Amino acid sequence: MLGILSAGIAPGLAILIYFYLKDEYESEPVSFVFRVFISGALLVFPIMFIQYVIETEGMMQTNFGRAFFSAGFLEEFLKWFILFHIVYKHAEFDEPYDGVIYGVAVSLGFATAENILYLFVNGLDTAIGRALLPVSSHALFGVMMGYYMGKGKFSPGQTKIWMIFSFLFPFIFHGIYDYILIATDLWLIFLLPFMVFLWWFALRKAKMARLLTTVKNNNVSKESLPL
Repeated sequence: MLGILSAGIAPGLAILIYFYLKDEYESEPVSFVFRVFISGALLVFPIMFIQYVIETEGMMQTNFGRAFFSAGFLEEFLKWFILFHIVYKHAEFDEPYDGVIYGVAVSLGFATAENILYLFVNGLDTAIGRALLPVSSHALFGVMMGYYMGKGKFSPGQTKIWMIFSFLFPFIFHGIYDYILIATDLWLIFLLPFMVFLWWFALRKAKMARLLTTVKNNNVSKESLPL
């Protein structure tokens, strides 16, 4: 049991620490990051219940429906809902890059709880694959969500469009990820380059969030930054 808990928690914790340490200005309170992480973890139970009802009632019978709505829409919307209602108006969310940290925290909370439950059922043999694919992909969706939410909060007059993007991008990429998994037997051939793209895209967004934070803290002109 201890081995399963360790293997289930370690990947998410490692990725969260990575993005947390990338904060070049005021570090976020660990207690609040942990609260957001736990909030994401608690989402596993209502999401699993809703997905069970959807499957039992045969509401999503196509691969597209299962990938984009039963998984992508449901999971990303509830993570977005938590991020918006717990973090967005909180005093600690005072820099664009903070959105990335909290987006990753809520996503990895969900991914870690899901990972532990999966390992209990399927065993430690699946731990490496889970760490490289589902756990890391959730983190990358969280980077996108947090980046656009952070950009929205600190872009007066453009908040609505960036808030829409903060849900839209994770939803679409999550849907594509799940569709590749369930729609083809050759999923690994397509998923590996897709994961490389996700890492490139998410790390680029994280870098842009740090640059936006530099603008805010040092009064640097946005025009001077390669955004």
